[in-house]
Amino acid sequence: MRAWLGGLSFTASLTVRSAIYAAIIMVIQFSQSGEIIAGLPLETSSQNFWSGFIISAVISVLMNLGFGIANIIGPRALLNFISGRYHTPVEEKRFVLFVDIAGSTGLAERLGGIAIHRLLDRTFRLLTVAVVDHRGEVLNYVGDEVIVTWPERGGAIDCRPLRCFVAMRDELSRASSQFEREFGAAPRIRGSLHFGPVIVGEIGDVKRAIVFNGDVMNTAARPEELSRNVDGGFLASRAAMERFSSAPPFAVRDLGRLPIRGRADGIDVVGIDAQPLPNLALA
Repeated sequence: MRAWLGGLSFTASLTVRSAIYAAIIMVIQFSQSGEIIAGLPLETSSQNFWSGFIISAVISVLMNLGFGIANIIGPRALLNFISGRYHTPVEEKRFVLFVDIAGSTGLAERLGGIAIHRLLDRTFRLLTVAVVDHRGEVLNYVGDEVIVTWPERGGAIDCRPLRCFVAMRDELSRASSQFEREFGAAPRIRGSLHFGPVIVGEIGDVKRAIVFNGDVMNTAARPEELSRNVDGGFLASRAAMERFSSAPPFAVRDLGRLPIRGRADGIDVVGIDAQPLPNLALA
């Protein structure tokens, strides 16, 4: 049902969700289950019934409106705007995961603009499932790329960024036959992970946004360019690997120092295998 609601416009989704809530509220109000559970005398006045229903229905619409807005800009971003956490720029240490759709240029030429947009939308919706499961935060969608971040403490737990990337691949693998039927091709991803200090703050006026700046953001994107030439299609910096609070759940291959654009000294990276090590259960 989540996928179906996601395919509706904002107004249509708000209407359907509110109608579902209203129907549930109607049943609860009519059955007076709250009074029965609390051991209170049952109401006999229809006026009390309708006043209670209207108040509950209005609250449900406002709640769904809030959920809808949070879904557009991101729950954490909305909370940060309300709390003013990043109204003044701050420095935070973060894991930054770049995930790119492999071969998207060729797919765009073959499918056309509208079809490739639908494919990217469907792909990013699937990838978001893994992001939510592993407590990540979608920072931005840039063309055929999605950027995901974790605060140092949250990302270090159980190697969440690594698990998230592999879970993304699993989601796409399970949906591959559906993609093949609809688009004639199943998307594949490659990615890179880095860790370090970033500057986080609000920017803009009419369209205000919370942005991440710093060398870590630039450096994190560079290994992703190299990942297309690496078995497994994924690179993680040594700086990111050293911040995890437990051993990686996948076999790690030390690839040494690789030259990257924009850094004369290069960067130390590792690759991972897709299969988990024995006796390590995925979160």
